[in-house]
Amino acid sequence: MVASEAHPYAKTGGLAEVVAALPDALVRLGHRVTLVLPRYRGIDLSGSRSQATSVSIGGRTQLVSFHSREEQPNLTVVFVDVPELFDRAGGLYNADGVDYRDNDWRFAVFSRAALEYARLLGQRPSIIHAHDWQAGLVPVYQKMHFSPDPVVGGVPAIFTIHNLAFQGIFSASTLPALGFGPELMDIQALEYWGQISYLKGGINFSERLTTVSPTYAREILTPEFGFGFDGVLRRRADALTGILNGIDVDRWNPENDEFIGASYSRTDLSGKSIARRVLLETTRLPADRGARKRPLIGLISRLTVQKGFDLIASIADDLMALDAMWVMLGSGDREYEDLWRNLASRYPDRVSATIGFDERLAHQIEAGADMFLMPSRFEPCGLNQMYSLRYGTPPIVRATGGLQDTVTDAARPGGDGFKFTAYSASDLLAAVRRALDLFRKPKEWKKIQQNGMKHDFSWDASAREYVKVYEGAIAAQPKP
Repeated sequence: MVASEAHPYAKTGGLAEVVAALPDALVRLGHRVTLVLPRYRGIDLSGSRSQATSVSIGGRTQLVSFHSREEQPNLTVVFVDVPELFDRAGGLYNADGVDYRDNDWRFAVFSRAALEYARLLGQRPSIIHAHDWQAGLVPVYQKMHFSPDPVVGGVPAIFTIHNLAFQGIFSASTLPALGFGPELMDIQALEYWGQISYLKGGINFSERLTTVSPTYAREILTPEFGFGFDGVLRRRADALTGILNGIDVDRWNPENDEFIGASYSRTDLSGKSIARRVLLETTRLPADRGARKRPLIGLISRLTVQKGFDLIASIADDLMALDAMWVMLGSGDREYEDLWRNLASRYPDRVSATIGFDERLAHQIEAGADMFLMPSRFEPCGLNQMYSLRYGTPPIVRATGGLQDTVTDAARPGGDGFKFTAYSASDLLAAVRRALDLFRKPKEWKKIQQNGMKHDFSWDASAREYVKVYEGAIAAQPKP
């Protein structure tokens, strides 16, 4: 398994959560997994076994070190160590919001190195599973450079699209440096509007494709959600499967969460009021009797248009006119960071805005908020709505992607949240008002909370679906 990030080693978003949890679940099902990651600054290598090799790409030789350790029985994590490429003070992919200019080379080396590690080990894997554009060249190098190789040649490749909006697009002039010829400037290879796309490489050179929810798998075949890749994906639709992400039900568990100041369960929700008080104290919002009666709406998100913050910005005054308090944790586009800073300044007794990320506060928001807002323009899967359901915090979501698959509207039998369909500010505002109205009916609200807490969002069910994809890919391989 090859990916650019995984919790707890490196994380920018949901990809890291998936890549942390899926190998664990596969191991529980009896499989052996080797996970290959870049060695970014700050990753502890203690207890690891080190090897080094030279990788030749496009006439250029790159020294690469591998540090491997068995994190648990049958799960080995391997860090690809190239300090000049990955040991950086900025983010994983950019610094100060600007992508690193050498991302094409960084993740080409990483993708090639993952295959070289398998060859160095000399143990033929049954499956190669690459995640997102950063690992999109793994199946390309495998097919173009190692088809006859006894270790990695002919091994079925699985490619998972976590978010089609991120496509790894670079200049076509980089092809020779990557070790590829002009034949890959083809629409059925890497070519994308005169440039090359690592994501397209993963899509075109893998035996099977997956994405992170059934609804998103259907949506990305359409122009509205396909980001220019809908035609490519329709051509490969028979190879595409949507598998809903799971969540780490041990880390996200209201019955034993170390961060929330209380424990509670579906059958005993009394501890949630304590978690609410802890959240108010942490964020320095009022916790008096009046505040206790006022519903508390949580948000944890990247502050971008994808996540619906343009809608929020357009009706900010209407939202602030509601009898509610708000706790926001996130970072992203400057205009939306400034929006929330301004709201917190204007309404200090009703709005808390924390720019950045804080693991403890994230848990406290999921547990202590009364409801959770996710008005996404598109959402491949989404994890926070599943955390919210698990914590008895009904989510208010737009019915797209994984949000559509995981949340049932309160107006329906078994309802556990609130959905709106059109991507419009008026529909968002109506959904929030509907949630606030129902919050004032305690018996009905408790039923909605308990409905959400019934779900099993563990990774075990999702991992079994991945195994089906793996087994299908293996069975479809031509017999020698």
